[in-house]
Amino acid sequence: MSTLSGERMSELYRHWTALWRGDFTRAGEILDPGFVVHQARPDGSDSEAVTGPARLLPEIEQTMAVFGDIALTVDLGPIVQGDLIAARWTLRARYTGGLDHATAPVGTPVAFSGHDILRVSGGRFVEYWTCTDVLAGLAQLGAVSGPNGPARP
Repeated sequence: MSTLSGERMSELYRHWTALWRGDFTRAGEILDPGFVVHQARPDGSDSEAVTGPARLLPEIEQTMAVFGDIALTVDLGPIVQGDLIAARWTLRARYTGGLDHATAPVGTPVAFSGHDILRVSGGRFVEYWTCTDVLAGLAQLGAVSGPNGPARP
């Protein structure tokens, strides 16, 4: 159980959302070297194979490589209970290109939501569970076909 105040836990989450906006200045301060991501990966890879900032920061950089004008809003939370922080968020951005199979033109606005659950120990994030509506984002970019997105030519 975390001994940090709810205010300090909320401050940690503000630093977390800053990471997703491209501000990595506090990454080493808020991410434990053993930080573990628990995530269903579309490619079937093991999300827990690499730990620490080396696991998370490249994923954020990949997100930033295909999206510009990123605005991340926290829709609910952060909710703090013991050593856990939970929040629901929405990311709004413009597509800048480079995503495999995407048919949307550069500049297409995109919005998708997700939620985070993070565990804190020793004043740092040590575990992260996430569920992101990747399908909604891919559909908006024309990168999936069928009922959730446009058919590919």
